[in-house]
Amino acid sequence: MKMKLVTVFVLASACFLSAPKTKAQAAAAQQPSASAQQGIDQDVKLLREDLRAKKKKLVAANLQLTPDQATKFWPVYDQYTADLVKINDQKYALIKEYADTWGTLTDDQAISLMKRSLAVDEQVAQLRIKYIPIFNKVVPGKTTASFFQIDRRLVAMIDLQLGSQLPLVQAQD
Repeated sequence: MKMKLVTVFVLASACFLSAPKTKAQAAAAQQPSASAQQGIDQDVKLLREDLRAKKKKLVAANLQLTPDQATKFWPVYDQYTADLVKINDQKYALIKEYADTWGTLTDDQAISLMKRSLAVDEQVAQLRIKYIPIFNKVVPGKTTASFFQIDRRLVAMIDLQLGSQLPLVQAQD
């Protein structure tokens, strides 16, 4: 399990080391043209899809499911992921807004972004709470708990990588 989690970290690191930093640096230097922005948006969309696919593989590699459990688990996982994507759309919109306003961000805008970011975190926590009994209907409690441990670890690593690529608000002054 430890080796598989190291693999997770390496994959998450590889996925995030270049794209978000480049976007933040580009936003700090100048506003991209509409066509360049569409290209960035498409790159982010593809990166997110790739991360979801890798995350699913890592969950499968680390979660011990019987064939019967797997048959029941994966449809619930896919629905959970679809619901999580909707919330994460808000997260990435906030990151995009932050990049777009970089250099001209006011105190009020900074506070607004922070509050909305925390509201997104709260939505993710509520989604997990909602899905605990749903997963627990298809797999045992320990398996449900293990899934959420894995999920939280993966998301934490991705968030850490992403956050480390975004400049601090005060750096724009």
